[in-house]
Amino acid sequence: MATHHRQAPELIISQWFNTKNDITLAGLRGRVVVIEAFQMLCPGCVSHALPQAQNIHKMFNPEEVSVIGIHTVFEHHQAMTPASLEAFLHEYRINFPVGVDTPSTRGNIPKTMAAYDMQGTPTTILLDKEGRIRKQKLGQEHDMLIGAEIMSLLREPS
Repeated sequence: MATHHRQAPELIISQWFNTKNDITLAGLRGRVVVIEAFQMLCPGCVSHALPQAQNIHKMFNPEEVSVIGIHTVFEHHQAMTPASLEAFLHEYRINFPVGVDTPSTRGNIPKTMAAYDMQGTPTTILLDKEGRIRKQKLGQEHDMLIGAEIMSLLREPS
């Protein structure tokens, strides 16, 4: 598990779903932030990471814990357009805010994915109330562990 305490780079999002206003990490200071980077054609994202993020979104007070999805497409670009993403979010009843990672002008890795040095999807990132990266993990994480880590960050003094 990579543990950093660096300030999280701002999200570079081309389009938002499930929110009226664009979201910035700066605007979420004071809350624990859970970022779930996913692709809708990624089996582990669909079977585990997105349901887990949805559960976190349901279980924690949104004034204390913000869950944000980032659709970060680095392959099969034609199949994973914002229009198909919108249908996917509706079909899977995902109701937390989801941003479309801005495509790179050079290469396949979109801009937010590159800013965070993500290795693939799903990637789960936990930010503390100061907006620092406290965990960044590629792949599946156990529900109990992620819940305990969120509680631990919530208990830290602001």
